[in-house]
Amino acid sequence: MAKQFLHTVDAPVVQTTGGKLRGYLLDGVYTFHGIKYADAGRFQAPRPVAPWDGVRDAVSFGYVCPLMSVQQPGGEVMIPHRFWPEDEHCQYLNIWTNSLGKDAKMPVMVWIHGGTFNAGSSIEHVAYDGDNMARRGGVVFVTLNHRLNILGHLDMSAYGAKYENSVNAGIADLVAALEWVQGNIEGFGGDPGNVTIFGQSGGGRKTTTLMQTPAAAGLFHKAIIQSGTANWNPISSAHHKKLISLTLGELGLTDADFEKLERAPYPVLVRAYARAQAKLAEQDGIANDWTPVKNGWFMGAPPFHAFTEYAKKTPLLVGSVIAEAGSTPPMPDRDDYPADKRRALIEQAYGGSQDADRDVGRLIELFKKAYPDKNELLLLDFDNRYRYNLLKYAERKHDESIAGTPLYLYLFALEFDYLGGKGAWHCSDIPFAFLNADKVPVCHMEGVMEKLENEMGGAWLNFARTGDPNHAGLPEKWPVYNTDSRGVMVFDKKSAVRFDHEKELVELYWSLLKPPAVARAPSYHPQFAHSEKWVY
Repeated sequence: MAKQFLHTVDAPVVQTTGGKLRGYLLDGVYTFHGIKYADAGRFQAPRPVAPWDGVRDAVSFGYVCPLMSVQQPGGEVMIPHRFWPEDEHCQYLNIWTNSLGKDAKMPVMVWIHGGTFNAGSSIEHVAYDGDNMARRGGVVFVTLNHRLNILGHLDMSAYGAKYENSVNAGIADLVAALEWVQGNIEGFGGDPGNVTIFGQSGGGRKTTTLMQTPAAAGLFHKAIIQSGTANWNPISSAHHKKLISLTLGELGLTDADFEKLERAPYPVLVRAYARAQAKLAEQDGIANDWTPVKNGWFMGAPPFHAFTEYAKKTPLLVGSVIAEAGSTPPMPDRDDYPADKRRALIEQAYGGSQDADRDVGRLIELFKKAYPDKNELLLLDFDNRYRYNLLKYAERKHDESIAGTPLYLYLFALEFDYLGGKGAWHCSDIPFAFLNADKVPVCHMEGVMEKLENEMGGAWLNFARTGDPNHAGLPEKWPVYNTDSRGVMVFDKKSAVRFDHEKELVELYWSLLKPPAVARAPSYHPQFAHSEKWVY
């Protein structure tokens, strides 16, 4: 049966603070794409969009933030992507809703994309689409783009007041988007008093950042963090100042010419920055990482800093997947490996301690106790970045939160029927939480896809509605997390709540991880290697 599509002069029109927008109706969902929520000068704070007359079409996705390197397609069967036109004026958002009535008062879910603070977009993953959440879940679903990398997080504060918060410009965009939601979402059927922000990977870190940003307090009411609790240690303002001076030098400029960086074509700026960063990394051994930096506007992220008063009273759902890195190739015949061969492979990966035989034996024992239905070779691809930090983050959130503020933990532990079996990798939980598993090839597992989608998607939706993820489709009651029983919902082919099943395992595993290689100057695409003069 053909789906109903409506986009004519009579198509849905919504009045916003800036002017009127026309979307389209498809299969019961009103869709508005490419809504400009803010403008901004380079390195400067966002400002409201100038009002317009007439009706603007909102039927095409807006520009995404330019990236600093060429995207390389790959793994599309696991994570289908979209690639879209780029422009630094990228402050656009998209809305899916099944009602335009101001009295609908539906929960609002604002998705913040991943890609650290450097890459990604609101439409990068096909699974980011909000049509199923709106149609089946009765929420207003919002996704958005914002400034990233050198545009969103270069600390220009040493060069004047107009750049005071340039290191957090990308987060300031997110605040501007939430302000737009507060001022306009009612016209799309949403309740501005019930907004949930959530994100995965870098989007989870951005969610944490918003919880630590006083300007965002009151603009959202609940939060979900998916694989977003990796620690980061921000680069200092002094390091940024060195980078900027070297970048200016690469362009044949001096520090007195700093304002010309506002006008340098983005590709020229990126090439100059890349050469400057390579030089500075060789000098001081520090590789720059685009992150927010604590100042008078952003209060710093846990665990380095305490939770803000607003974060202490924000209901939170937080989790990760069992094999985040996803770097070990699938081993189709792993179940046929004898126990001694499995142990030898694990010792090769983690046997660097003084008592390797004892520690590896204990690691395998704890893993089999925590996950009795899984092959211990999954340890070769176990999460080496998020889970340890997540448990520390959850403990601090539990200890510092105002009494009665709910906290829920999950682990996505599914093993996919992919080349003989592969543990859930970074991003693999998104399609299930978004009710979009049918859009991702590897999610099509008979008897599993619909079940997990109903369990996870239903939990995310109910948490957005009420602050409690429990719903009739879960196998058992999901308890509020505390540091006594440590109850965690484990989503799998057979989902279940497990109590205090992982702390000792995760801490031992973390202690056995081999130290990372010594930091080196980053490598760049060959296009960055040559010097050039920029003609002004």
